[in-house]
Amino acid sequence: MPAKRFIIDQLVSGGLITNYYCTSRCRHCLYHSSPFWPKDYITDAEAEACFKTARRLGCRTMHIGGGEPLLRPERVAQVLRLARENGIHIEYVETNSSWYQSPEQACNILRELQRAGLHTLLVSISPFHLEHIPFYKVKGVVQACRQVGLEVFPWMDVFWAEFSRLDEKKKYSLEELEEIFGPGYVARIPQRYWLVYRGRALKTFAPYQVSKPLANVCLTGPCTELLDTTHFHLDLYGNYVPGLCAGLALRREDLGRELSPEKYPILNHLLAGGVKSFLEWATRHFGFKPRETYVSKCDLCHHIRSFLVCEKNLDTPELQPRYYYEEGQKASALQSSTL
Repeated sequence: MPAKRFIIDQLVSGGLITNYYCTSRCRHCLYHSSPFWPKDYITDAEAEACFKTARRLGCRTMHIGGGEPLLRPERVAQVLRLARENGIHIEYVETNSSWYQSPEQACNILRELQRAGLHTLLVSISPFHLEHIPFYKVKGVVQACRQVGLEVFPWMDVFWAEFSRLDEKKKYSLEELEEIFGPGYVARIPQRYWLVYRGRALKTFAPYQVSKPLANVCLTGPCTELLDTTHFHLDLYGNYVPGLCAGLALRREDLGRELSPEKYPILNHLLAGGVKSFLEWATRHFGFKPRETYVSKCDLCHHIRSFLVCEKNLDTPELQPRYYYEEGQKASALQSSTL
């Protein structure tokens, strides 16, 4: 067991995950969100507890994301009110625009959110979302924001011009976009879109990356990004997501406390000795057998964690929510048959 322990006792800026359920199953999704997740949504009590914890540890600004938060706009409004009551400024709410039906409906929803305290809406604009959501919905939400006086945070507006050349009523797969815009279109997406090679993006973009021998991947050192609190997340199930390491978690109530190796062996191994230490632990205790090559330390880490949950049925607060791994396993075969 590594001797080094760690504590997260100061939070800078982060997000509240209100739900993992989503209308889409985007091939880059960090959290493996999809229509097949339980339709759970954050409760008032849990939202308030998250905001109080963030405030206690120094955080003053957060954003709201999912999943797709606006599948329950009345709940978003209530979460916004709770944030204001607890001294947390909400920078923006994220949306994929799937909820859009008409200009009048969109404006009515956005006005209600304005009254609850919303001033900026992050609108997703990407090839990943275009697979599931026709562009007219995105345009409609942007126009509705302008009509009611909400700021728009376009993520990413670099794709706006090329999507405007397409049939806005249609959805387009990544393969269809490759045919329309030419060879290499998908491979170039990470250069145009801030992409984290975790979650589904690991599988989607593995063919475009160079695989490395296992020994080389294990030379990467301690995973100190677990201590980064500049873009943390708290979710509806009481989990704190360290860094941007989806599927890794610690209990919200353990923030501000020294995290013991007994309760959090995986996190302690990753922080003290990196993925090499985690691999040795998983091999020794659970018989994990690694592949010969991986594209990154995150690829190896995700493989080990999926094995522990899906094959060894390991129940631990560190590997949560469990459905993240079960959904990832379901989607793996689907993605393998595409790109």
